[in-house]
Amino acid sequence: MRRHHQGFTLIELLVAMGVMALMAMMSWQGLDGMHRAQSQTAQRADQLLALQAGLSQWGADLDAMVAPSTPPPKGEAATPVLDWDGRALRLVRRNATAVADGWLVVAWARRGDQSTGLWLRWQSPPLKTRGELQLAWQKAALWAQNPGDDERKREVTLAPLTQWQIFYYRNNSWSNPLSATAGSPVNPFGATTSAVPDGIRLVLTLPPGHSLAGVLTRDWAPPAYAGSRS
Repeated sequence: MRRHHQGFTLIELLVAMGVMALMAMMSWQGLDGMHRAQSQTAQRADQLLALQAGLSQWGADLDAMVAPSTPPPKGEAATPVLDWDGRALRLVRRNATAVADGWLVVAWARRGDQSTGLWLRWQSPPLKTRGELQLAWQKAALWAQNPGDDERKREVTLAPLTQWQIFYYRNNSWSNPLSATAGSPVNPFGATTSAVPDGIRLVLTLPPGHSLAGVLTRDWAPPAYAGSRS
């Protein structure tokens, strides 16, 4: 008995090809969605790590801030160790690395317009003399106001930032450092200026879409003061 082998009709082939194309398209959309989700997760994780690193560095800079000490020799100007001018916070900190000792001038600032901006940190090279210290202090102010190419080479971008504020803790209350009672730069070489505040409050406003959008507050107290209160 002869067997007849019947193949697929043209319509059946077209239907099968259409189903396969639809399945391939759905699979591609699923893979593309997974890839986008992974990319967004990785981006947010990188943003969070960068912000955490910035906050850790902020605390480390304040912990290493130089304490008020002896006056400078006659004829030499005094350099503050802490100053907030509404645009940037500058400080002088110890440089206790395995390579070199001495001082570092560090500046923190936000650069950008009202809606978008970046939180930045600037650091001087190691400083050995008071003259180098005064020059670096001036360069830090220049970097915060109108940086040139040389000043930008020493800056690090930390996080997108919509706004930031600084408050000093003195006399059992938080106040604006630019107010009449708290606005003097902290000078290590004289008794005419205010002392290092009992605390510094950092308030960051992170833009929408960031891994931690909204307002973030970080309080700092000098290590000796914090230890005496524990």
